[in-house]
Amino acid sequence: QVQLVESGGGSVQAGGSLRLSCAASGRTFRNKAMGWFRQAPGKEREFVAAISWRGGVTYYADSAKGRFSISRDNAKSTVYLQMMSLKPEDTAVYYCAADRETARDYVPRRETQFDSWGQGTQVTVSS
Repeated sequence: QVQLVESGGGSVQAGGSLRLSCAASGRTFRNKAMGWFRQAPGKEREFVAAISWRGGVTYYADSAKGRFSISRDNAKSTVYLQMMSLKPEDTAVYYCAADRETARDYVPRRETQFDSWGQGTQVTVSS
């Protein structure tokens, strides 16, 4: 498995931006698709965005399209989530996750397709 540590969360006002980072350890990072999920209080964890292991393909939840951007730097073993035009409903704990398979030929989106998770970072958006 891949060990993951998120950072970059915080408190912002609506309309603001944040960039989350997820640092990975382990030699298999570059062969793993990566994803971001979030869990708001009282709600189930939900998919936000994912990126293929090569970085060329991305997929977003409808709530993230046009506002969030996922990217990765395999040389730094880090995946990012740039979030713009933040809304109060984006308030949640954000988790990064690594694909349970290597070199998957499509971008995974279901929680069960990921088997390594970070501890999460809190994002709070005030109105």
